[in-house]
Amino acid sequence: MQAASRESYKVAAERLDAYVRGTDPVAVAHAANDLLAVAGLLRREPRLRRALSDPARTGADRAELLGGMLRGKIGDGAIDLLASVVSGRWSTPTELLDGVERLGVEAVLASVDAAGDLGEVEDELFRFGQVVAGQPALAAALSNSAAPVDQRGVLVGELLAGKTRLATVRLIEVALAGFGGRSFAGSLTRLVELAAERRDRQVAYVTVAAPLSDQEEQRLGASLAAIYGREVSVKQTVDPHVLGGVSVRVGSDLYDGTILRRLNETRNALAKR
Repeated sequence: MQAASRESYKVAAERLDAYVRGTDPVAVAHAANDLLAVAGLLRREPRLRRALSDPARTGADRAELLGGMLRGKIGDGAIDLLASVVSGRWSTPTELLDGVERLGVEAVLASVDAAGDLGEVEDELFRFGQVVAGQPALAAALSNSAAPVDQRGVLVGELLAGKTRLATVRLIEVALAGFGGRSFAGSLTRLVELAAERRDRQVAYVTVAAPLSDQEEQRLGASLAAIYGREVSVKQTVDPHVLGGVSVRVGSDLYDGTILRRLNETRNALAKR
């Protein structure tokens, strides 16, 4: 986001935090669904996006336009939060859409956080991403932007019925639509990271040839926490192709101590002789 849009989103996020503090988790979840439904409307209606981000209109005028359209159709809490969004200055209509969608996601995460389930939702999102990555046909079906999001959402619902929390399914539906313009896989990764951020944690993606034991994972997490100055959420991927050792990615930092990397370095060195 450009500077004006970032500032507008910050104001809306602060409004959401205040709303969450005085509202029960169920009501926050309802507001989150309303926000995401409006994000879907904005995605389908570019003219509406332009009208609600038009700098020639006052913020109050834009808020009244949106309220007039949605009052009675969504909850008052969501309307109040949306008014704080559209009242701000947005650099482009697309950034307004991104802001509404991000606020809806944060509201979902806030609702499960208040219910004490945020860590579980974070893990469920990551595990689903791992399942999809391991099944090329499923990955292709869910990533197919030519297929309607609702149709792909039905498939997700059938796969996860009774296996995850409803909030996890709702966030996966957001990923299907391309959260923030990302790919499906990229959207899932970003949602995992946002869940970790709400818990004030850094995500470490760890690739190993065989699963780490609980003690090994805890020791690795503690070592990374000492480096980064905050708690670390370790996400394991098991890949026999790495042969041994550990690869760790935290943000843009990569620590690759796998045997595969060493073999590749040796091959490259021999090839240059």
